Amino acid sequence: QVQLVESGGGAVQPGGSLRLSCAASGFTFSTYAMRWYRQAPGKERELVAAISSAGLRTNYADFVKDRFTISRDNAKKMVYLQMNSLKPEDTAVYYCNTFYYNMNYWGKGTLVTVSS
Repeated sequence: QVQLVESGGGAVQPGGSLRLSCAASGFTFSTYAMRWYRQAPGKERELVAAISSAGLRTNYADFVKDRFTISRDNAKKMVYLQMNSLKPEDTAVYYCNTFYYNMNYWGKGTLVTVSS
């Protein structure tokens, strides 16, 4: 079955950096787009970044453009989110996502806390 496991979250000061990872299994990873979402306390889940199956196309939410970079390694079945210049408003649980056979699949998420 499809499994997505996020890691790399933690506490960081404003202006700091973190790299999130997502390990995928149970599907043909290299043929599916991948996404990172986040959900802050009391807010709806929102799309952060997306990457095409081959990694040639990426899209970002306006609030992370020029700060975050999504990438993938199809050989390792991994997707990454490099987060730089972190702000307190980036505090959220970050989720890895794919849409496979008309269903959304999610990992359990990894918590990112940006605070001084």
